[in-house]
Amino acid sequence: MQDIGHFINGKRVAGTSGRFADVYNPATGEIQARLALASAAELDAAVQGALAAQPMWGATNPQRRARVMMRFVALLNENMDRLAEALSREHGKTIPDAKGDVIRGLEVAEFCIGAPHLLKGEFTDAAGPGIDMYSMRQPVGVVAGITPFNFPAMIPMWKMCPALVCGNAFILKPSERDPSVPLMLAELMQEAGLPDGLLQVVNGDRESVDAILDHPEISGIGFVGSTPIAQYIYGRGCSNGKRVQCFGGAKNHMIVMPDADMDQAVDALIGAGYGAAGERCMAISAAVPVGDATADALMEKLIPRVESLKIGPYTAGNDVDFGPVVTRAAQQRINGLVNSGVEQGATLAVDGRKFSMQGYENGFFVGASLFDNVTPEMDIYKEEIFGPVLSVVRRKSYEDAVKLTMSNPYGNGTAIFTRDGDTARDFASRINVGMVGINVPIPVPLAYHTFGGWKLSAFGDLNQHGPDAFRFYTKTKTVTSRWPSGTKEGASFAIPTME
Repeated sequence: MQDIGHFINGKRVAGTSGRFADVYNPATGEIQARLALASAAELDAAVQGALAAQPMWGATNPQRRARVMMRFVALLNENMDRLAEALSREHGKTIPDAKGDVIRGLEVAEFCIGAPHLLKGEFTDAAGPGIDMYSMRQPVGVVAGITPFNFPAMIPMWKMCPALVCGNAFILKPSERDPSVPLMLAELMQEAGLPDGLLQVVNGDRESVDAILDHPEISGIGFVGSTPIAQYIYGRGCSNGKRVQCFGGAKNHMIVMPDADMDQAVDALIGAGYGAAGERCMAISAAVPVGDATADALMEKLIPRVESLKIGPYTAGNDVDFGPVVTRAAQQRINGLVNSGVEQGATLAVDGRKFSMQGYENGFFVGASLFDNVTPEMDIYKEEIFGPVLSVVRRKSYEDAVKLTMSNPYGNGTAIFTRDGDTARDFASRINVGMVGINVPIPVPLAYHTFGGWKLSAFGDLNQHGPDAFRFYTKTKTVTSRWPSGTKEGASFAIPTME
């Protein structure tokens, strides 16, 4: 059985803590590797290597740092198939979905090639008599990222690419469920010319996370995961004086207006609700049709589409719509929530609980489920299921649908399907959600905009990727300068006014 360790100071190293976690093949339920779990001492060794490497990298011309990103992008394209296969083997998602995972990270790396422009400061000539004023952006130092299982390529790249191109050293603690791709990304970054020690990958569990949160030399932390853990990391990290950005859970609503193109809306819900087995923070889990006629028409088209979804291992290629969920515990939790929906009075129009695939009976598969007549009091509405379960929550009016969406404690993403421009414009303006789609079900911004939710979906005042990433991973320094003219002015005890 393969043992997976860490990537420290430019090479793979074995773990020394003596603690391990099993890495599964979700399609078969079999253990395929053992993952070393780092101790606080191993984390500290990675930090010390990063501390030694960072000053020279931070002083390197931004153009030269950007060239590393250029080579990294080329290597990602060259290794796309290899990365996707490794990702699917440990996560379970289909190969096309795995390639999308890599590509959305690659796009952030492409954006980071523009670092010389994005790191420019401001200059004011003659701010006062003989006085100039300018600002500069400088790296934070050593920063860390704690990333989730559902996007083992994309989210590490969302964190590490802007952090590195800004001149920082980066400590990555990826999910212990699918660790191979983050290690491969580190090797590709090294091949692209990144000096040793600047990108360290430390695998681990809560012990490693707490070591990151408490380490005095780690100045910034980015996290993506569930809301309870996001709150924990944000609170503990901030209390230790670090800059922290955390992105938590979601409950994404898609309002379907009576004038919507129903076929387009159904296509959107099928892809956004069931793609990647629902294991996306931007998945649509609550469809909100306005009016019973709209709801009935939606259900009539949804039911046969959900029943016809193809489920299987990634090795089946393009014949599969989605694969297994990531763990046995996730499978059991999802089926338990479907049970609760039935018990609490929702109409289970499509039941995925008994799905089983010949030859893969021990895999972590969950069939697609579809509920109708879901109410806000039910657990399947209140909880982020993170599985292939779509709930239809009927509302009588547009205002009722908006109120439902706005009253939800999460605010990651939302969408509306309509042909009416006034309705769409009103929705986009009023809704208290961070990312909004108009006839777009998964409104994930491109790399040159920022990604981030509101309410319990995000903690911190800066988003991921785009210009916000460069703000998060740098500190602004403002310089006021005057060169002596030879005139003696004497001391002044009043606050400078530049008059």
